[in-house]
Amino acid sequence: MLETSADPAPQSSPPVPLIELDHASQVFHVKGKDLPAVSDVSLSVGAGEVLCLVGESGSGKTTTARLAAGLASPTSGAVRFEGQDLAEMSRAERHAYRRAVQYIHQDPYASLNPIRSVRSTLAIPLRKHGLAHGAAEVDERVDELLTTVDLVPPASYREKFPHQLSGGQRQRVAVARGLTLSPRLLIADESTSMLDVSIRVSLLNMLTRLRTQDGVAFIYITHDLALAKYFAWEGRTAVMYLGKIVESGPTPQVINNPQHPYTKALLEAVPEPDPELTRQKRAGAGLISAEIPSLADLPSGCTFHPRCPLAEDRCREIIPVLRTAPAAPAQDVACTVLTDPRPRTSAGTAAGAGELP
Repeated sequence: MLETSADPAPQSSPPVPLIELDHASQVFHVKGKDLPAVSDVSLSVGAGEVLCLVGESGSGKTTTARLAAGLASPTSGAVRFEGQDLAEMSRAERHAYRRAVQYIHQDPYASLNPIRSVRSTLAIPLRKHGLAHGAAEVDERVDELLTTVDLVPPASYREKFPHQLSGGQRQRVAVARGLTLSPRLLIADESTSMLDVSIRVSLLNMLTRLRTQDGVAFIYITHDLALAKYFAWEGRTAVMYLGKIVESGPTPQVINNPQHPYTKALLEAVPEPDPELTRQKRAGAGLISAEIPSLADLPSGCTFHPRCPLAEDRCREIIPVLRTAPAAPAQDVACTVLTDPRPRTSAGTAAGAGELP
């Protein structure tokens, strides 16, 4: 009898991302002009993962987060939840998506209704989605949520109104509201920027506990790479500039071995407690200009070239795309000088360089 070789074991396909932006763009039309707030952004977050979006004000972080949360529809490209395009969801599927993805706003003083008590704020989504019935069950669930966000004892906070709470307490209530529906993804938009440092660390520790113990995924938006380092050390960081991702990769690599000049400049802005470390800042990371171009009049080619210390003549013509950084294979960087260091031709552009597909 002939011997037959065993069939090779089937290879398991990679898990479908929880949320995915596929070449998503968002263009606003203001006073007859097109403002590209987000341009061709692709990113994904899996279950239990954390992704930090970092960049200056106006870089498109919040608009990207709103696209992921379904609060806005992309002008082009797609947003998918567990592989399904949001634009093609049925009403029931959209309802499930809304429950699974929750948004924590930046300003705790504006995000809570001033005429509703803490109990009322948390009870409304519980009742609306049928997660609690009757006053006793609502109170039990409200107390559980307040305990989860370290507002204890719950009875001391349940009947208070927003004006009776501190900034840190308000933001914890906002987080508790986001947890009422047991979401699988929390999108936190600068949720600690208005808090004192000690309260900020306490809140970040609480969010970390939600991720590690409950498996909640996060998209965390910040302009501070120090916060990205603290909260997303085990996750990934994407750096945005004028609506585009200019560098992305595992947080330790992005922090310790930044490739894009803009990422280096953001790290230069992080204060160091040790003066010696301040003197040892990376040479050449400073920007040529502190002025951010207007979205209504973006520079040609690489939009970062007017501020970039590495800029060459070709940077005014070539639009860079994310490619693997030669010096850091775990990172993607959008910089023609770094990814295509070939000499220029007589025409003034890099040999073989151009806008990549």
